[in-house]
Amino acid sequence: MPSGKRHLLLVNPSAGGGRARELLPVAERALEAQGVDYHVVLTTGLEHGCVEARMAAGAGEVVVVMSGDGLVGQVGGTLVNTGGALGVLPGGRGNDFARVLGIPDDLDEAVAVLARGETREVDVGEVNGRRFLGIASCGFDSDANRIANEARLVRGQAVYIYAAVRALAEWKPAGFTITLEGERAAFGGYGVAVANSRAYGGGMFVAPDAELDDGMFDVVWLERIGKLRFLTKLLPKVFKGTHVNEPSVKVRRAGEVRVEADRPFAVYADGDHLADLPATLRVLPRALRVVAPPGPLAGPR
Repeated sequence: MPSGKRHLLLVNPSAGGGRARELLPVAERALEAQGVDYHVVLTTGLEHGCVEARMAAGAGEVVVVMSGDGLVGQVGGTLVNTGGALGVLPGGRGNDFARVLGIPDDLDEAVAVLARGETREVDVGEVNGRRFLGIASCGFDSDANRIANEARLVRGQAVYIYAAVRALAEWKPAGFTITLEGERAAFGGYGVAVANSRAYGGGMFVAPDAELDDGMFDVVWLERIGKLRFLTKLLPKVFKGTHVNEPSVKVRRAGEVRVEADRPFAVYADGDHLADLPATLRVLPRALRVVAPPGPLAGPR
């Protein structure tokens, strides 16, 4: 049965090209049907959403975000070690954090999880002091994320494929140095993904074995390969996570990572530009409470 707690529903009206605003009446009907006590705030930006979240958590409310992964990640970071709980309703383009938690795309089913799910503790990542929930990446992903965020005419998962193809056309390999808890590795190639979660980019399972509550990052990097092989062989495998079997893909685990490169790159996480290289990333173990379905904290792929 519903907990009896009041819920703040934070909605980014522009998320998913206006999808969250369109879905709000559906979400409200589902919340009322489930007997969830709630009130709605339409956010005007990330900082506004975080301020509202802090006030709600301080008042003992469950903070529910219906938006893309950007607002979900920033609100989650705000709630770290506050005792406040985060609920998620899919409302953006990617919805990767909800996907990995096992929260359904269908809003009626997602609200049922919110009303009757379990509160679990998950890890949170930090990059140069900025918090994130999903995957922080740089290099090729820096260009692809920028293109995806600028795209206005492409919607849904297609925007990430469009962005990858656009970025690939102009990509030139870069040199990277990674320090994993004191051990250095240098390579030339495409970039680095430091994964607290399994998926990004609307269902790309770049770190298929990452777990949200193990206190470790899965660090994935791609060494130099031809563009045609990248596009036709490797990119399609990312959607099932089988790309990690390719010789050019390396995976290591660490609780702290330092990433440097031979040219400037932005670090994107949860779809937003959070930092720039050089960057130090660390895990905050089980620092956030989330409402999730029963069972393992990793949705299907």
